[in-house]
Amino acid sequence: MLELKNISFSVSEKKEEIGILKNVNLTIEDGKFIVITGPNGGGKSTLAKVIAGIEKPTEGQILWNGEDITQWSVTDRAKAGISYAFQQPVRFKGITVFDLIQLATGNRITVEEACRYLAEVGLCAKDYVRREVNASLSGGELKRIEIATVMARATKLTVFDEPEAGIDLWSFQKLIGVFEKLHEVNNGSILIISHQERILNIADEIVMIADGQITARGRKEDILPDILEKTASCSCQYYKEPAGLE
Repeated sequence: MLELKNISFSVSEKKEEIGILKNVNLTIEDGKFIVITGPNGGGKSTLAKVIAGIEKPTEGQILWNGEDITQWSVTDRAKAGISYAFQQPVRFKGITVFDLIQLATGNRITVEEACRYLAEVGLCAKDYVRREVNASLSGGELKRIEIATVMARATKLTVFDEPEAGIDLWSFQKLIGVFEKLHEVNNGSILIISHQERILNIADEIVMIADGQITARGRKEDILPDILEKTASCSCQYYKEPAGLE
């Protein structure tokens, strides 16, 4: 279980402290599928980075299964069972897709085993397993490969920062099934930063963040109708599906 207690995060800009997160309290219980949503600039991605250890909170405490991990590094949190998938996946020149998946598992695996993870995210394994994770791969390909590595890690908490960003229509549709299977098979918690209706629809709970604060939290059935109603009333494009998904 992950607990965020009175988490604040601020940055200095022109000798002025700007608050990005403001006294956030959030508990993520084991086995939950939670989507964090809200307007751009509200603090969603910053919260994800604070959970992963990429950013350290200015104030507050982070507990993982009762242990204080506030000052732990990304590596230490990964070893403890917290995975993070970047909005823009990292490229690794000289490392193959197979190498990356094997590193994610923490064990020696066969090419056939690596190929199964690639097949789960809709990639033809024989075309990708020996390719380098470099500039020759598109953003959508990288995104799917990163998700394959997350599946291979099978951690207790997986954080995805806008996983739909930069992927094509087919990949987005496949992504929904991947998340559902990941949740079912790994029996861990999934935390997704997203504003896409189809991802919100598969969540157990939705958390709304605006201006660095949690403004609402509850079951999908209770929160989503209000989001969609407000979206329709203001003709907002924020929660509309990517082009071609209507």
